[in-house]
Amino acid sequence: MRLDANIPDGPIEKKWDRHRFEMKLVNPANKRKYDVIIVGTGLAGGAAAASMAELGYNVKLFCFQDSPRRAHSIAAQGGINAAKNYQNDGDSIHRLFYDTVKGGDFRSREANVYRLAQLSVNIIDQAVAQGVPFARDYGGLLDNRSFGGAQVSRTFYSRGQTGQQLLLGAYSALSRAIDSGKVTMHARREMLDIVVVEGKARGIITRNLIDGSIERHEADAVCLATGGYANVFFLSTNAMGCNVTAAYRAHKRGAGFANPCFTQIHPTCIPVAGEYQSKLTLMSESLRNDGRVWVPKDTRNVTAAEAARMSEDERDYYLERRYPSFGNLVPRDVASRAAKIVCDEGHGVGNFERGVHLDFADAISRLGRKAIEDRYGNLFDMYERITDDNPYKVPMRIYPAPHYTMGGLWVDYNLMSNVDGLFVLGEANFSDHGANRLGASALMQGLADGYFVIPYTIGNYLAQAKLEDLSTDHSAFVDVEREVTQRVDKLVSAKRKGGKAPDYYHRKLGRIMWEKCGMERSESGLKQALTEIPELREQFWNEVNITGSGTELNQTLERAGRVADFLEFAEVMCVDAMTRNESCGGHFREEYQTEEGEALRDDKNFTHVSVWEHQGVGEPPKEHREPLTFEYVMPSTRSYK
Repeated sequence: MRLDANIPDGPIEKKWDRHRFEMKLVNPANKRKYDVIIVGTGLAGGAAAASMAELGYNVKLFCFQDSPRRAHSIAAQGGINAAKNYQNDGDSIHRLFYDTVKGGDFRSREANVYRLAQLSVNIIDQAVAQGVPFARDYGGLLDNRSFGGAQVSRTFYSRGQTGQQLLLGAYSALSRAIDSGKVTMHARREMLDIVVVEGKARGIITRNLIDGSIERHEADAVCLATGGYANVFFLSTNAMGCNVTAAYRAHKRGAGFANPCFTQIHPTCIPVAGEYQSKLTLMSESLRNDGRVWVPKDTRNVTAAEAARMSEDERDYYLERRYPSFGNLVPRDVASRAAKIVCDEGHGVGNFERGVHLDFADAISRLGRKAIEDRYGNLFDMYERITDDNPYKVPMRIYPAPHYTMGGLWVDYNLMSNVDGLFVLGEANFSDHGANRLGASALMQGLADGYFVIPYTIGNYLAQAKLEDLSTDHSAFVDVEREVTQRVDKLVSAKRKGGKAPDYYHRKLGRIMWEKCGMERSESGLKQALTEIPELREQFWNEVNITGSGTELNQTLERAGRVADFLEFAEVMCVDAMTRNESCGGHFREEYQTEEGEALRDDKNFTHVSVWEHQGVGEPPKEHREPLTFEYVMPSTRSYK
């Protein structure tokens, strides 16, 4: 496997500008000769499609939803980071770069992170020009708030619906491109495989989710912007349709999968309410700006109303106690583990005693209810609809839940995987966040990749690639389509009397992954998972019951295909976690921690990206390593005390 990061030479602050100048260009008149496939219509995919269409490329855009507007980016709540320094509180491009590298526990590539910080300032201008209704201060200027892992206010926001507003901005540009004919929209299509011809990605195979037909699509390059794989845990903050299928099928065709064990547990979610819950609900990290996190000092499991009446002496504001410098705004991995610790000690509240309080009484007393309504009103309304508790009067209850995945397909500085012509954008790649993502940086990365990186780098590839003319009648398309059809037929034929639906196996897998490869991992637990997962996978293929046929709308079949991929991919995650004998960011091995219970990195042996090569289902993947070097932010003990 070839792993050349293609990082430009020169000082870090000049790398991207220098690279843009040195890249090969495609003549404007020639751009219309090239076809580009983009899979996924969230912020990364939607922005990329609109931008490349505006440049003149012919874009074929795919999503499994009924509209690009239903991509999961719409669910992001709290904000988007940018180093504008509007607050005049000491922020800068270098500080955003520093915070991101440190927040990722020194497991990210410096050059990519610095470019992300540079481009952040352009994103806000782009969004404002599109009419995104960012919050404004009393004087009418763009407002900012704080997020975890930073001591400055750099997060731009639109109340608690920032992702939705940014997606509408990208969708407006995308709609213009669709109307112009430069983007051909293929909704309700699920990518089931990628076609590689002579080492280059040249197309995809999809299933039409309405009539079940299998389709071939050819292009000169393929971009995956298909999001993360947190639904491997079954219960997560992701939409239930989110999956690993596109990325994992590309992995099986040769694309390296980087750091799959780096998954993020978000500290601010509504706790699990019962055994048959199908997903979890995110409460934005922005709530920790004004909300204070605490648990009872004793081990009483009090109601929310009782908690509101408890005196200060009865409360343990454990984040403020443990991390006085950052308090409630410590990064997500730190806040999540701290919540688990106090609950393990018997101080948890709510169902299953797996919850902590997020209290706004002080903020309402200090600022007034109107100010809190203006900042978080829709989040408070959503919480009350779900829990029947009024957070203006009683504390919220929150607990960590799977949310974001820092791992993803390996890409170089140009966002191209080790398969030529296969580009990967946004959460689907591994590139910018290391072992932990700071809050409000997902939207930043997705839009930076889509608006400002891929339009340059894909041109550099196309200007130099020697691509043969081919059609979907090429033998490579025929062969891959046959394999896809055989897999679908195998699933459809699984109509076992007394068998269980796909979600039954997904739930069992999720429990294994949460307990053995979730917030805390251990060698013994991971070994047990690597025994249990193949057994569950065999049970799935022998017993799953799929109703209906493959030549019609069949959501059970859709679910089964995604669960089947999770059952294979979960092994890669566990192998990666087993191999990384250290704790860093969201990867916490109980064998590697300080006396105070903090993550204990091993910079001597693990300052690298672990990139896994597929060797066959049930066979251990092969590890390749990209060394990480640090010249501008030297690795140090990561402390928020």
